[in-house]
Amino acid sequence: MRLSRRKFTKEFKEAAVRRLELWASVAEVARACQMNPNVLHRWRRELREYAAKAFPGEGRDRTEESPIAALERKVGRQAMEFDYLRRCLQRVEEQRRLQALTIRTSSTRTLIKKCVPRA
Repeated sequence: MRLSRRKFTKEFKEAAVRRLELWASVAEVARACQMNPNVLHRWRRELREYAAKAFPGEGRDRTEESPIAALERKVGRQAMEFDYLRRCLQRVEEQRRLQALTIRTSSTRTLIKKCVPRA
Protein backbone atom coordinates (compact mmCIF):
# COMPACT_ATOMS: atom_id res chain seq x y z
CA MET A 1 0.00 0.00 0.00
CA ARG A 2 1.47 3.30 -1.07
CA LEU A 3 1.15 6.34 1.15
CA SER A 4 0.21 9.54 -0.59
CA ARG A 5 2.31 12.59 0.05
CA ARG A 6 0.57 15.28 2.06
CA LYS A 7 0.27 18.71 0.53
CA PHE A 8 0.06 21.87 2.61
CA THR A 9 -1.19 25.24 1.49
CA LYS A 10 0.89 28.37 1.70
CA GLU A 11 -1.40 29.72 4.43
CA PHE A 12 -1.00 26.57 6.53
CA LYS A 13 2.78 26.75 6.29
CA GLU A 14 2.83 30.42 7.22
CA ALA A 15 0.52 29.77 10.19
CA ALA A 16 2.76 26.97 11.45
CA VAL A 17 5.83 29.19 11.22
CA ARG A 18 3.93 32.01 12.97
CA ARG A 19 3.20 29.63 15.85
CA LEU A 20 6.94 28.96 16.10
CA GLU A 21 7.63 32.68 16.22
CA LEU A 22 5.14 33.06 19.08
CA TRP A 23 7.53 31.05 21.24
CA ALA A 24 5.88 27.66 20.81
CA SER A 25 8.42 24.87 20.66
CA VAL A 26 9.10 23.02 17.45
CA ALA A 27 8.09 19.75 19.09
CA GLU A 28 4.70 21.16 20.15
CA VAL A 29 3.89 22.53 16.72
CA ALA A 30 5.11 19.35 15.03
CA ARG A 31 2.85 17.23 17.25
CA ALA A 32 -0.13 19.52 16.66
CA CYS A 33 0.39 19.44 12.90
CA GLN A 34 1.35 15.74 12.89
CA MET A 35 4.59 16.24 10.99
CA ASN A 36 8.32 15.89 11.33
CA PRO A 37 10.05 18.78 13.12
CA ASN A 38 12.61 19.00 10.31
CA VAL A 39 9.83 20.13 7.97
CA LEU A 40 9.05 23.03 10.29
CA HIS A 41 12.70 24.02 10.39
CA ARG A 42 12.82 23.99 6.59
CA TRP A 43 9.64 26.06 6.32
CA ARG A 44 11.00 28.63 8.77
CA ARG A 45 14.28 28.87 6.84
CA GLU A 46 12.45 29.26 3.51
CA LEU A 47 10.21 31.98 4.91
CA ARG A 48 13.25 33.88 6.25
CA GLU A 49 15.21 33.56 3.02
CA TYR A 50 12.52 34.21 0.46
CA ALA A 51 9.82 36.17 2.38
CA ALA A 52 7.00 36.84 -0.10
CA LYS A 53 8.32 34.34 -2.65
CA ALA A 54 8.41 31.49 -0.13
CA PHE A 55 6.16 28.48 -0.74
CA PRO A 56 5.32 29.09 -4.41
CA GLY A 57 3.64 25.68 -4.71
CA GLU A 58 3.20 23.24 -7.56
CA GLY A 59 6.89 22.99 -8.33
CA ARG A 60 7.28 26.61 -9.42
CA ASP A 61 10.66 28.15 -8.92
CA ARG A 62 11.06 30.88 -6.33
CA THR A 63 13.09 33.04 -8.63
CA GLU A 64 11.18 33.46 -11.82
CA GLU A 65 13.92 33.59 -14.40
CA SER A 66 13.63 36.12 -17.17
CA PRO A 67 13.97 34.92 -20.75
CA ILE A 68 16.97 37.22 -21.16
CA ALA A 69 18.83 35.47 -18.35
CA ALA A 70 18.08 32.08 -19.92
CA LEU A 71 19.40 33.28 -23.28
CA GLU A 72 22.52 34.74 -21.68
CA ARG A 73 23.19 31.41 -19.99
CA LYS A 74 22.73 29.61 -23.31
CA VAL A 75 25.13 32.00 -25.06
CA GLY A 76 27.68 31.40 -22.30
CA ARG A 77 27.43 27.64 -22.74
CA GLN A 78 27.86 27.94 -26.49
CA ALA A 79 30.89 30.19 -26.05
CA MET A 80 32.46 27.57 -23.79
CA GLU A 81 31.73 24.87 -26.39
CA PHE A 82 33.32 26.99 -29.14
CA ASP A 83 36.44 27.51 -27.02
CA TYR A 84 36.67 23.78 -26.32
CA LEU A 85 36.27 22.89 -30.00
CA ARG A 86 38.81 25.56 -31.00
CA ARG A 87 41.38 24.05 -28.61
CA CYS A 88 40.66 20.55 -29.95
CA LEU A 89 41.19 21.77 -33.51
CA GLN A 90 44.49 23.40 -32.53
CA ARG A 91 45.70 20.11 -31.03
CA VAL A 92 44.74 18.20 -34.16
CA GLU A 93 46.57 20.72 -36.36
CA GLU A 94 49.67 20.49 -34.15
CA GLN A 95 49.65 16.70 -34.42
CA ARG A 96 49.34 16.91 -38.21
CA ARG A 97 52.29 19.31 -38.39
CA LEU A 98 54.40 17.01 -36.24
CA GLN A 99 53.51 14.02 -38.37
CA ALA A 100 54.31 15.96 -41.53
CA LEU A 101 57.71 16.93 -40.11
CA THR A 102 58.58 13.37 -39.12
CA ILE A 103 57.58 12.07 -42.54
CA ARG A 104 59.66 14.73 -44.32
CA THR A 105 62.76 14.13 -42.24
CA SER A 106 62.58 10.38 -42.69
CA SER A 107 61.97 10.70 -46.43
CA THR A 108 64.88 13.15 -46.89
CA ARG A 109 67.20 10.78 -45.03
CA THR A 110 66.32 7.98 -47.38
CA LEU A 111 66.84 10.29 -50.36
CA ILE A 112 70.25 11.34 -49.06
CA LYS A 113 71.25 7.72 -48.54
CA LYS A 114 70.22 6.87 -52.06
CA CYS A 115 71.97 9.85 -53.67
CA VAL A 116 75.23 9.72 -51.75
CA PRO A 117 77.54 6.98 -53.07
CA ARG A 118 78.91 4.63 -50.50
CA ALA A 119 82.63 4.45 -50.10
